[in-house]
Amino acid sequence: MSSPLVSAEWLQANLDDPALRIIDCRFNLMRPQQGREQYQQGHVPGAVYLDLDADLSAPKGDRGGRHPLPAIEALAARLGAIGIGSDPATLVVAYDDSFSAFASRLWWLLRYLGHEQVAVLDGGLAAWQAIGGKLVTETPTIAPAIFRPRPQSAWVVDSAGVKVAQASGHILIDSREGERYRGEREPIDPVAGHIPGAQLAVWKEALDDRGYWRSPSEQQQRWQHLPTDANPIIYCGSGVTACVNLLSWELAGRSPAQLYAGSWSDWCSDPENAIATGAE
Repeated sequence: MSSPLVSAEWLQANLDDPALRIIDCRFNLMRPQQGREQYQQGHVPGAVYLDLDADLSAPKGDRGGRHPLPAIEALAARLGAIGIGSDPATLVVAYDDSFSAFASRLWWLLRYLGHEQVAVLDGGLAAWQAIGGKLVTETPTIAPAIFRPRPQSAWVVDSAGVKVAQASGHILIDSREGERYRGEREPIDPVAGHIPGAQLAVWKEALDDRGYWRSPSEQQQRWQHLPTDANPIIYCGSGVTACVNLLSWELAGRSPAQLYAGSWSDWCSDPENAIATGAE
């Protein structure tokens, strides 16, 4: 794939490709079962459902944030079970109905595990329906494969890594809404604010108001204030919407940035961690 995005028209034209694997990533943070229910009510033909909590995250603990990265071997086994193997010819397309937040999480996870042939459906499920794409209720039968992970360990940092980065003046990017970043409101986590020194780059600004990704030139403009050789650490509330900014960074032609996987929900769980409010 020459781009981390595919259009609904491309998906429709390639729907019968035996190397294609389509993943429905719909999810609702406030109602975790909703995505699976929506999948059962209708999905893109051939799509398999992956759940943010059950498949794309590890169980929540006292530390590590609300959506810790899944155990590598567990995710590899799940990917293999739905026919995603290590064959580089296997093309994976992920979609959701939430401005690509959850599809981007899968996009990032697959690349983190060494599988490059993965893309997000531009515009999500709405784009598919806009071109007359049909929805089906049948769950596809797909032959299992063997997925051999090749994790890119340098792409992930924990809170200790963030502190080291802070001390060296490393760039930190907070992907949440401005109100949460400034500590004006916090609807999910117990503490409001941001990591001291972090800059704000709201994740939804990578897309337009219909949920389509902005052009590569517009993505470049989002990051033009940062040095061309920058390797920022990007975080959000729990390591999910940060993946939208990571994909934006990729569309801008930048080299892979790093993800603080635990993100704010991990940082604020430690009372010894400094917290900032207001604008930087």
